[in-house]
Amino acid sequence: MESQATRVVKMRTEKLGVSYGELAAVRDVSIDILERQVLALIGPSGCGKSTFLRALNRMNENISGSRMTGRVLLDGRDIYENHVDPVTVRRQVGMVFQKSNPFPKSIFENVAYGLRVAGIRDRETLALRVERALQQAALWEEVKDRLEESGLGLSGGQQQRLCIARALAVEPQVVLMDEPASALDPIATAKVEDLIADLRQAFTIVIVTHNMQQAARVSQRTAFFYLGKLVEVGDTTTIFTRPKQRETEDYITGRFG
Repeated sequence: MESQATRVVKMRTEKLGVSYGELAAVRDVSIDILERQVLALIGPSGCGKSTFLRALNRMNENISGSRMTGRVLLDGRDIYENHVDPVTVRRQVGMVFQKSNPFPKSIFENVAYGLRVAGIRDRETLALRVERALQQAALWEEVKDRLEESGLGLSGGQQQRLCIARALAVEPQVVLMDEPASALDPIATAKVEDLIADLRQAFTIVIVTHNMQQAARVSQRTAFFYLGKLVEVGDTTTIFTRPKQRETEDYITGRFG
């Protein structure tokens, strides 16, 4: 049974809308993201899941012509207020992308990158933070004797866990994952799923996935998006077995998607 602490609202969107020029990609989405839980975002391609995810750490600002309405709150504070630094937001709300994107640097420097950007120069501090992040990403035992080797020399699954370690090194409060296992084989996918289950003990996680079995396995809550709107959100078991909305049931049972 979930403890009361896990019911705390870590992030909240209020009437969130995102447009690219004339195209409304996300419309009027209000949702609570609970602390130390995994929220899975499901829905057909082009329904607004990834756009919504990027709005949670202001990454849509990097896309020309994008416009946002509504509010996104982290611990009750609006991350889009004028005085809030987007770089600080992205440190607090980290992102792991669909395709692993290690830098052409050593394994150590891949993980240390964000720490150096944040101004941390002390070698001992860097070493401790890098080791902790690699431990959290379940990669330390596999790479501890290879830290000076290129991150590009790792397998696909290891590269994705390296990118997760890079996101964790700056000690975010929330971790966003955009289909983190879609390019991986079944064994590497299982490792990432196991990792997500471990990480939620310390982090709040939001994951976009096309794989409904994966959503059912890793998440405590699931949100179904369709045509840019949030159709339904709730306990994962309930969403998959007793959805309230017909569109949700039709998607989950494979009638469209």
